[in-house]
Amino acid sequence: MYSTVIKVRMTRTAVVTGGGTGIGKAVAARLAEQGLDVVITGRREDVLKAAAEEIGARPVVFDAADPESVEAALSDLPSSVDVLVNNAGGNMTRRLPAPENLTDVRNLWLANYESNVISAVLVTTALEPRLAANARVVTLGSIAGRRGSGAYGAAKSAVEAWTADLAFALGARGITVNVVSPGVVEDTEFFGGTLSEERRKKLVGTPANGRAGTPADVAAAITFLTSPEAGHITAQVIGVNGGAGLGR
Repeated sequence: MYSTVIKVRMTRTAVVTGGGTGIGKAVAARLAEQGLDVVITGRREDVLKAAAEEIGARPVVFDAADPESVEAALSDLPSSVDVLVNNAGGNMTRRLPAPENLTDVRNLWLANYESNVISAVLVTTALEPRLAANARVVTLGSIAGRRGSGAYGAAKSAVEAWTADLAFALGARGITVNVVSPGVVEDTEFFGGTLSEERRKKLVGTPANGRAGTPADVAAAITFLTSPEAGHITAQVIGVNGGAGLGR
């Protein structure tokens, strides 16, 4: 009589883009603490390697908004992915000079779209064949997606629309797809050192709990959404903003 040995992959694998700092790093650290094999990605090799060593993850350096860079990195990414967190992105309006002509306006809007939408679409599309049954996909949105904020807010609104479509495309495989939408989150490069106290108060507004968010707040929500227990939550936008934006 012959016995058949079936090898079952017990450890879940996660990929977190933009995992070298801020929210991405906090998410990756939480997932690693829970026993997942975590890969963090980003463009800055020194930052990424330092974060990976600190939290017990594996770094893979590439630009998530560059198709050739994503394709070149595929051989270094896991062959099976249980959790994908699209965290890479940012408000390019803060990084680029104020537009002086229509070409500048075009470039600013495209930069925000590429940074926040194209990056998530490229990585997710590249890894879609590797997503395991019942995998979890979470993309970072922003309260700005429903409040305005010009090119950046428009890009985050597009993330919500794309997520809704993707959730139905992947749902038959048990895969959930959601957006976590933070308000102001301090202790991140996104806000760190760039806000006057007046501007900070205006952005934080008057949340129900009276404070800005932290990377740990956002990481906690994402960690739940990426857990096996969150299998019936999909195509949703989950606000993590202390009540600064009402989810209704």
